[in-house]
Amino acid sequence: MNEDIFQGYKGKALEVLKKYNVQVWDDADIETTRGHFSGKILPRAENTDSLHIVLKLSTGYNIGVHVSTIITMSSRRLAQPVFKIPEKEIPYTKGLPRIKLLGTGGTIASRLDYRTGAVIPAFSPSELYASVPELTEICNIETEEVLAVFSENMSSKHYIILAKKIEEAVKSGIDGIVISHGTDTLQHTGAALTFMCQNLPVPIVLVGSQRSSDRPSSDAALNLMHAATAAAHGDIAEVLICMAGTTSDDYGLLHKATRARKMHSSYRSAFRSINDTPMAKITRNNIELIKKEYNKKDKNRTIKIIPTFDDRVTMLYYYPGMKPDILEAVIDNGYKGIVWVGAGLGHINKEMYPAVEKAHTAGIHQYMTLQTIWGYVNLFVYDTGRDIMARGIIPCGNMLPEVAYIKLGWALGQTDDAEEVKRIMLTPINDEITQREPYNAYLVYQGGIEEVEEFIRKVRK
Repeated sequence: MNEDIFQGYKGKALEVLKKYNVQVWDDADIETTRGHFSGKILPRAENTDSLHIVLKLSTGYNIGVHVSTIITMSSRRLAQPVFKIPEKEIPYTKGLPRIKLLGTGGTIASRLDYRTGAVIPAFSPSELYASVPELTEICNIETEEVLAVFSENMSSKHYIILAKKIEEAVKSGIDGIVISHGTDTLQHTGAALTFMCQNLPVPIVLVGSQRSSDRPSSDAALNLMHAATAAAHGDIAEVLICMAGTTSDDYGLLHKATRARKMHSSYRSAFRSINDTPMAKITRNNIELIKKEYNKKDKNRTIKIIPTFDDRVTMLYYYPGMKPDILEAVIDNGYKGIVWVGAGLGHINKEMYPAVEKAHTAGIHQYMTLQTIWGYVNLFVYDTGRDIMARGIIPCGNMLPEVAYIKLGWALGQTDDAEEVKRIMLTPINDEITQREPYNAYLVYQGGIEEVEEFIRKVRK
């Protein structure tokens, strides 16, 4: 019997499939000691055990059936797998705005790889349209697959490619731009594009999803529709991040890219605006502004592109007992910039002082941000702060660590002059440093507390 029809199965599981003449991609019925199950037999990942048969149920979810529980199996028919959503020609509707969708990959453009059991980049932007036809009710969409990578593989060279693609699209007269992107480093790309693409005439909306398109609980389609609405019909001509606002499908949120951060590894509502409120709530039919001050859409405005970046920048997250040899290695390896992520108001231990001073003497630009996420660096309160400023570390206000890292790389791509780098770093381009924190910008709800539990009962759905 051809072993290719048992993709990935081995040992006991393979013996059971052969015994009942059932193969991968068959629609099967399985009687077990735990009940009856029907579904499609899926391949096994290469590195998994030999004791389970994987079944995709009609609900779209997968289960593993342990071979020891199987009483009998039967195959109802052989169904060939479909690995690719067919691309469809995108229709044009007179009167709707023109939107450019730039694809980079990520979970919003992913499917399951049955060889490894992992999610892999799969859909081109036009395939995304084929799977979300509602987009044609929102806008006339033009697509281009610029990259096909998970966001952890994004780097400065990709930021520069995207910045130039944005310039090209804006000059073509487009009404807005949507960029599909993985969520892991979505905030980094958002910050980079904020700095590289200034004086925007139209919205630039980055969108991702926490769950891949082949999952019933996927947020990909709704997030994409929200992003298209923001780009096509919104008035906020800034770099924005569009993601789910709740764990349900109630609405999305538009976050200013320089103030957004991924705050949960798997929740669909993973992104939060830090030290600020979101820009707007969004549904497929409505954009409800939360912030009243923003850069308004004006297609007569001329975009300014500054696509520079110096990769010789790193981040150092301070921890108790940190040793100076870590900083020595950064110096020895020719780095030009360091973003510190300090404790409390922005502190590191005294043991690091000689290495900090050595780095400063070597011409390395050093900036301080916070581990606390919310709040401001303040190096004037304790002698620790004053000591490290005297040794060359410059406070970054309430700039988020990831944003400071991106901005320092972008600044050093333009100049190595210390005073000019400092001017660039401390001059806000789009609220990466703000003068004050709104009263409702710091909200961390703690379960178990009576007033919080009462609030949860009111809003939980």
